[in-house]
Amino acid sequence: MTLVQRVQDILLKPKETWPAIAAESGDVKSIYTSYLVYLAAIPAVAGFIGMSVFGMSFLGATIRTPIMSGLASMIVGFVLSLVMVYVLALIANALAPTFGGEKNMLNAVKLVAYGATAGMVGGVFSLLPMLSMLGILAGLYSIYLIYTGIPVLMKAPDSKAMGYTAVLVVCGVVASLILGAVSAMFTGMGRGHMMGGATSEGGNVTIKVPGTEISIDTAKLEEASKKMEAASKQMEAAQASGDQEAASKAMGAMLGAAMGGGDNTKPFVPEKLQTFVPEKMGGMPRTSIEARTDSAMGLSFSSVEALYSKDNQSINVKVQDIGAVKVLAMGMAAWASSTVNRETPDEVERVYQKDGISYKEEYRKDGSHADFGIMLPNGLMVDATANGVDMDTLKSAVNSMDMAALGALTREK
Repeated sequence: MTLVQRVQDILLKPKETWPAIAAESGDVKSIYTSYLVYLAAIPAVAGFIGMSVFGMSFLGATIRTPIMSGLASMIVGFVLSLVMVYVLALIANALAPTFGGEKNMLNAVKLVAYGATAGMVGGVFSLLPMLSMLGILAGLYSIYLIYTGIPVLMKAPDSKAMGYTAVLVVCGVVASLILGAVSAMFTGMGRGHMMGGATSEGGNVTIKVPGTEISIDTAKLEEASKKMEAASKQMEAAQASGDQEAASKAMGAMLGAAMGGGDNTKPFVPEKLQTFVPEKMGGMPRTSIEARTDSAMGLSFSSVEALYSKDNQSINVKVQDIGAVKVLAMGMAAWASSTVNRETPDEVERVYQKDGISYKEEYRKDGSHADFGIMLPNGLMVDATANGVDMDTLKSAVNSMDMAALGALTREK
């Protein structure tokens, strides 16, 4: 079977294709050399072209990643994505008995490798950063692919496939955060040692990442699985009837259950966040502002971004709500509890905690560039990037915002 045919089959008729995949002989090496290396190249190359060649336009400016940095990111991202497939396969294999399945490493690799097809093919949208949301939607379809493949490849009962899928979704999100941190280590955009792991005992699953330990109660996942099962049936019925709107809503409900069993809360209204962004900052007037909410498959994110500029100086401030999505909030706990203290002759990077708030400082000693981030306990992240402004001035400017009131905001359930 050709690679193109396999891609078409797994995307368009997964339930019929998984048994054929399970019956195929071969080994892990053949899956990598005949399939994964080609698909993993799609998001890597498209991302390089999109960010280093086309660039991202925002507020009248176009931002491009330097060519050398883009190439380094492309190569490292490609290699680490291949590694991550194997890591997630190890986790899938280890979790099999927890959900009534059977351990089989080859089948676990098949599950993750072919299940990741939608996300990897969707990486083509990285050619145009403005279409990156479509790539996210394509990646979310991989959740459904894995869900349909678990009973066939890992021999888990249909009733437990949803819970199994939900755990892998959580592991995948955390693993992607670790992947980003490791990639940053190699490409010079950050430093640190990142290690992660997963264990399963007593019916619970524990994921360990730097500075935190995430414990997942599989009993709650069973409850979530019932919601996902109902949503899955609704989606299939809607697809059969041709009602795409209903199918989309059902897919969103299924994803929402996977991302925390319906425990996600509403994001802050962007207009409310906007009230905390002043008209002046660091002695510079606000030249533009954008408040927005983005939604994808049942998940919503809100943010406000403002630009301040005067002469050759500028400060870009972004207030982003990531705490509304439970899985993202757990993933950010790794960063929020880490400590970094790095210094070179030209640059300084620090990550530290004070009074329950996490801070990140990264700046050049010549005062040409500075980045100051604050992670508030309620899941709001304030990130400010400055050009022609030193770190002390940037910190003073950002702290002129009412951080106490911003951190005291609470969400509606």
